[in-house]
Amino acid sequence: MTFAERMLKIDRRIIFLVIGLCTLLPLLYPVGLPIKISSEVRGVYDHIESLPEHSVFLLSIDFDPASKPELYPQAIALLRHAFKKNLRVITMTLWVSGTGMADQLVTQVAKEMGKEYGQDYAFLGWSPGGPAVIINMGQDLSSAFPSDYSGRSTKDLPVLDGVRNLKDVTYMVSLGAGKPGVEEWYVFGKDKYKFEMGGGCTGVMAPGLYPLLRSGQINGLIGGLRGAAEYESLIDQKGKAVAGMDAQSATHVAIIVLVIMCNVFYFSLRHASRSQGHIG
Repeated sequence: MTFAERMLKIDRRIIFLVIGLCTLLPLLYPVGLPIKISSEVRGVYDHIESLPEHSVFLLSIDFDPASKPELYPQAIALLRHAFKKNLRVITMTLWVSGTGMADQLVTQVAKEMGKEYGQDYAFLGWSPGGPAVIINMGQDLSSAFPSDYSGRSTKDLPVLDGVRNLKDVTYMVSLGAGKPGVEEWYVFGKDKYKFEMGGGCTGVMAPGLYPLLRSGQINGLIGGLRGAAEYESLIDQKGKAVAGMDAQSATHVAIIVLVIMCNVFYFSLRHASRSQGHIG
C-alpha cells in the first residue's frame, strides 16, 4: 500500500484529534492573529474614546447565557474601555433571564479596573415591561428603577447625580440577542429622547441591523465574536474573543489543508492507476 493510499484510509479519529487540537490550543495559548478593524466597530470605539471624563455611559446587557459566547466578550471590552476613560457607567438589562449573569459581569470588570460601586458605576438590574421600561426611563429614570439590583435607592447613588432621564445620557449601547434589544432601544429610546447610540449583537443578527447603521440611526455596531475581537484589539486588551478568533482561524486552516491533501492524494492515485492501465 502506497503512502497516498494509507493517507486516504487514515482513521477518522486522527482527523478529529487534529481539529480538536487546532481548536483547543489557540484558546489556551492565543497568539493574537492580525484582525482588520471594521468601520462599524470603530464607530463605537471612536465615540467612547471622544467622550470627556465623567460623561454618562449607559450599557444595556440585553442577552442571557445562551448568547454568552458572542456577547459576553463585547460587554467586557466595552466596560473596560468605559472604565479606562473614567466615564460614569450605568448598566441594566431588559432580559430577566440574564440578570444574574449581567451583575456578575459588571462586578467582575469593575473589580478588575478598581472602580467603586455607586461612585463610578451602578447596576440597575431588570424591570418588567420591555419597551415600556425604555419609555419610562426617558421620562423619569428613578420611576423606572426606584432601586438598583441590590436594593439601594437610585436617588442615593452619586453616579446618578444629575441623571434624571435618558436625555441626560451621553452615550448608550445595547448588546442585544433578540427582542427587546437594539431595535427597541432605537425606536423607543434614541428616536424619542435624542441620545447617541451604538449597538452590539450576535453574528446572525448583524445583517438585520445594518439598515440602522447605514442610515446613521446608530453610529456603530459590534457584530458577533469577530466584532468583540476587533474591539479587544482596539483597546489593546486581548481576551476570549481574540482567542476564539484564533481558534476559528486555526481550525479553518486545518480543514483547508486536509481538503487539499485529500485531493492531491486522490489525483495522484488516479494518475498512477491510469499509468498502470496504459502500461498493461
